Amino acid sequence: MRKIGLIGGMSWLSTRTYYEHINRLVQARAGLGSSAPMLIESLDYASLSRLSGNEEWQRAAGILADSARRLEQAGATALLIGANAMHKVYDQVAGAVTVPVLHIAECVAARMADSGVKKAALIGTRNVMLESFYRQKLIGRDIELLPPEMQFVETLDRIIYDELMQGKATRQAERELKTILTNLQQDGAEAVVLGCTELEMVVDVDANILPIYDCTRIHAEAAVDWMMGEE
Repeated sequence: MRKIGLIGGMSWLSTRTYYEHINRLVQARAGLGSSAPMLIESLDYASLSRLSGNEEWQRAAGILADSARRLEQAGATALLIGANAMHKVYDQVAGAVTVPVLHIAECVAARMADSGVKKAALIGTRNVMLESFYRQKLIGRDIELLPPEMQFVETLDRIIYDELMQGKATRQAERELKTILTNLQQDGAEAVVLGCTELEMVVDVDANILPIYDCTRIHAEAAVDWMMGEE
């Protein structure tokens, strides 16, 4: 298997989820005695959370690009950025290395296009829901996205940063997500993209009123495809 590198720590909870998903997939494909050949660099999220303004984002781009270089030098043959929001600086990170960097939104968009999804909703942090860097990857596959509703944006941003990234998965958050998903279905969404790696803590991905495209699982599957030589 080819070795893959993960830029993690954003948050450490999502990094744990990546590690679990990837190893379970490797075990399922390669046998019960197998585990994933991975390199993980866990960054300090305190300096990367709730960024605003071009200067802060450029600083973050430098931090992630440096991490990518270290992982490549250590032997990673491809890289993952283990956070949806940090794909805002994807181009700077990918430009810093010679190995492929698997883009989470491109992986999700390809899966949705293969499934024939034409109209969907994207939920995640404020910058994922409102800015174009993530949405354009889905729109580029002819997937119509519902416009973000600010009420949902504020609720999701609060739940993600104040609860999920602190390791708290409350019943109240689960109820709020169910309400949001019900409203999105009523608004015409055929599917929902979980554009935040922590949202699966409060969303039942496998049993929901709408098909759920869990970005973390899909990204992890793409990583394992690469590791197994299927990409």
